[in-house]
Amino acid sequence: MKTQEQFQILIANESHLSFAQIICDEMASSAKARGTGIAKRSPEYIQQKMREGKAVIAFNKEGIWAGFCYIETWSHGEYVANSGLIVAPPFRKSGLARAIKRKIFELSRKLYPEAKIFGLTTGLAVMKINSELGYEPVTYSELTQDEAFWAGCKNCVNYDVLMSKERKNCFCTAMLYDPKEHSKPEETKEAFRQHSKLYERFMRIKKWKLLQPFLKKDKEESKSRRNMKTILHFFFNL
Repeated sequence: MKTQEQFQILIANESHLSFAQIICDEMASSAKARGTGIAKRSPEYIQQKMREGKAVIAFNKEGIWAGFCYIETWSHGEYVANSGLIVAPPFRKSGLARAIKRKIFELSRKLYPEAKIFGLTTGLAVMKINSELGYEPVTYSELTQDEAFWAGCKNCVNYDVLMSKERKNCFCTAMLYDPKEHSKPEETKEAFRQHSKLYERFMRIKKWKLLQPFLKKDKEESKSRRNMKTILHFFFNL
């Protein structure tokens, strides 16, 4: 069965406000399961996005909540991010995430036709979906430098890595859709298909290299603790 026949994906409005808490809970649960952090949002913040018409929400045929995503703007509307993509566990691997991403992308283009749309992700699956929409991998310097955006990374377990690299690199891959300069979706999709194995290998290498200074630090601290325990053991057993 096609995704559009399984689900109804709507622009959220005030009639959906009661789902805000469920959405926030599922976002937190999903982040915990993945071992990553997210920019935590309150139910009130999610409700605000619904009232503004800057979010999409999905339901299955029986009217059960299935997924959500919302729009954030940075640098006075010059940049747009499609944030908080979440699919309820029973509906994952159904193609719903891809359908929600397309819907929120189309809404972003409608509301902010001149804005650059960007995202950060550690997952190849999301990279693939983005590439189908015309996103391309870019360096962090091509993203918004709005302090409010980067402050959202403080909840991520990898925040220390990001700051150690002066916000120029981290585990996430940056992707950008520039309405003025972008390849056709079929071109970016094909480029991802050709290089997906390379991306996967690069992400593993990048993670290993970025972690090295922290692993070395942990090792040195562990050695220091062992030495201190040895000294204490010696003195208390004289």
